[in-house]
Amino acid sequence: MEESEVFQMMDALRNKEVEEVRIEKDDFLSFRAVLVKQPDFKHFRGIAGHGGHIRYQYIDTPRS
Repeated sequence: MEESEVFQMMDALRNKEVEEVRIEKDDFLSFRAVLVKQPDFKHFRGIAGHGGHIRYQYIDTPRS
């Protein structure tokens, strides 16, 4: 997964253009590498699914 693609997904979540994005198991590490560098990292909620895919949502109140 390209960094530019990751930024597009994050911006779509931030701007409420989409409710969630689904990241496949093979793309998880590249997605997360960009995600943890974001200043609003704690606003992203990851929900693990079967088969290793993760759904990410953007929440208004940061996680603790």
